[in-house]
Formats: sequence, C-alpha cells, structure tokens
Amino acid sequence: MTDIAIIGAGFIGGVHARLIDSLDGARVSAVIDTDVNRAALLAEPRGARVAASLDDLAEGHHLPDIVSICTVSAGHADLAVHALELGCDVLVEKPIDITLVAAARLTEAAKHSGRMVGVVSQRRFLDTSVALRQAIDAGRLGRLTGGTVESPFFRPQSYYDSGDWRGTRDRDGGGALMNQGIHALDLLLWFLGEAATVTAAASCVAHERIEVEDVVGAAIGFTSGAVGTVFASTAAFPESGVRLSVFGTSGSATIADGRLTMRFADGEEIVDDSAPEGWTSIDWAHRAQYADLLDARDAGRAPAIGLDDGHRALAAVLGIYESARTARTITLP
Repeated sequence: MTDIAIIGAGFIGGVHARLIDSLDGARVSAVIDTDVNRAALLAEPRGARVAASLDDLAEGHHLPDIVSICTVSAGHADLAVHALELGCDVLVEKPIDITLVAAARLTEAAKHSGRMVGVVSQRRFLDTSVALRQAIDAGRLGRLTGGTVESPFFRPQSYYDSGDWRGTRDRDGGGALMNQGIHALDLLLWFLGEAATVTAAASCVAHERIEVEDVVGAAIGFTSGAVGTVFASTAAFPESGVRLSVFGTSGSATIADGRLTMRFADGEEIVDDSAPEGWTSIDWAHRAQYADLLDARDAGRAPAIGLDDGHRALAAVLGIYESARTARTITLP
C-alpha cells in the first residue's frame, strides 16, 4: 500500500483525496494543514493522520511514500524540497512555483535526492490529448506550422474575495493564465515544442481588488518556426471549455467540447473523451495522472509529466507576463 500525505486541505486537496480513494494500492495516510481543524475534516473519514506540518508528521515517524502538495502556489517549491529531503517522492500541483528561481531550486534538490517529482497537468491524460500527440509523433499532420488555444473561463468577484491570497502577485503568482490557462498553455507547448519568444498583452477589466490579470493574450514563436497563440480569461461569461487547434502541412486538428477532430486529405478522424459513469473526463484524466505516478514509482521510471514540463510552462507564463508589463517581445530562457 502506497501512503500519500496531502499538504493543503482546501478544495484542491479534497479533489486529490477523492482521486487517491479511487486507486487500488494507495491511500491518504495523512492530511497536513496549518488549520488542523480543516485538515481533520478531510482526514478523519479516511482514518488518516492530521498534522500542522510535515515536520510534525515526521516526528511521529509516519512519513508517507508520496507527498502531494495542494497549497497556495507560492511556496510549492519549498514544500517539495523539504519532502525530498525527508526521503519522500512528490506530486506538485500546478504551477511548480511562481518564480524560475524557486523552480530551479526544486530541480536541483530533486537531482540530489534521487527521488521522483511529478507536476500536475492532467489535461495531457485526456483521450483527445493522447490521440493528438500520437498523431503528431507519427507525422500524420506533417510539419507543424502553428496552433492556437483558448481558455475562456468565468470567475465571479466572490471567487477572488473568498481567499486573501487569490488575485495576489506574491502568493497567487498571477491570474487567469497562471491559475486557469496554464493547463491549456501546457498542452500547446506539449504539441508544438519549445517556445522561443512571446509577445503579449494583459489587463484586469472585470474584477476589483485584485493585483493580477483577468484577461491575457499572447503570440508565441517556437524554435521550430511554428507560431501559436494563447488566450486566457476569468471574465468570459458564460464560460466554455478549453479549445485547441494544431495545424500542419498534412493535416489539422481541433479539440473542443471533449472531442478531437483531425482532418486529412483523405477524410476526418474523430476521438471522444471517455470516462466511467460517475466521473467527468477531466477528473478521470486527473486520476490517470495519479495512476501514472504510482506506476512510475513501482517501475523505477520518471513520471510522464515532470519538472522539465513544469518549468517549461512556468517560463512561458512568466515570459508572457513580462512581455505584457514591458510592451515588448521577450526571449524565453
């Protein structure tokens, strides 16, 4: 049985707990939160331990096999580094942190520890995403020339008012792109490869008392020569799901409303996302990422989505923010 401790007993921590509950061979062994009463609400129905910190848990010699970090974005790296130092494998919710310095610190710690670190980006595990990546790898779209992705969500003012960290630069790290659109951006990077430059604009047009953007758009130049665009918002009512298109010299593909449509000279191919009854496709994909993590641990391999992937997505987000702030094109590291 693989013991998993969740750090952060908020909404996302609850999502992770339900996913772990559904897996054979894994259990929530502890819930860690500075608010131990909140932690208890998540832990007690599962017979899990409650602790105010990872050190508190370690003092009782109850270290888990895996630590799942579900806290406010700023501080992800520090928590992950500490878990690695204690000998645990780690799963970090997106983003891996809010600065490249913190991300580099985590990468260095992972190299020295020899432990495994996965980064949450569950949309890669959707059936549509997997099928498109396979088509790209097989060369069916030809040379990729570009792509576009939209993440048009809606969050009422009450969403930002619900936590003093929401909409802040120093704790949240960003707005519509860092927290919602990063999943869609990660997909575009996964399909089109290394991003080289970004040119962006961002603003806050529909919310009050926040320091970050609720709408952002960017053009991305890739090292391959392909060109892409990304749009993210938390002020798009009524919100719709992520829509992504990839274009190539031999075909094109679009993912929208849980369906992948690939168009080639000789016709179309369609793939639908699927999930068992009682599951949404995105939750089923999130569960699949956990299953991959457990399999990677058993097989002694790297997880499908690791620190390089998380670093790449964070670098693109921060580059977009810098471009929007300075009104110039940014070359990515």
